[in-house]
Amino acid sequence: MSSQNDDISSNVLRQMKAGGFDFTQIHPIEFYAVFPDEAGARRAARQFRGESLNAQVKEGDGGWHLELSKVMYATYCGIGDFEEAFEQLVTPYGGEVEGWGVKHERLTA
Repeated sequence: MSSQNDDISSNVLRQMKAGGFDFTQIHPIEFYAVFPDEAGARRAARQFRGESLNAQVKEGDGGWHLELSKVMYATYCGIGDFEEAFEQLVTPYGGEVEGWGVKHERLTA
């Protein structure tokens, strides 16, 4: 993972902590990549199979988008390691990693 992605991930994780995110639970973490064509996106999606993974391909602005959901703990190392592996698998198919995210409910007082 590049140092720019490291900085972004660190900032996002800090914001999640400040927002009350529960890091003790596993969550579906979404990883995103964009491809110039549908065939490349679908070939890359087939590389990700398993009980903790869900891959979806959709057409959108700027090409074809792969959204990969992995159920895991939201840790800096875990996300960084998976994002690096994700990048290595999508690049040969013309894909470019666009980042990651996680959905969670905001705590209200």
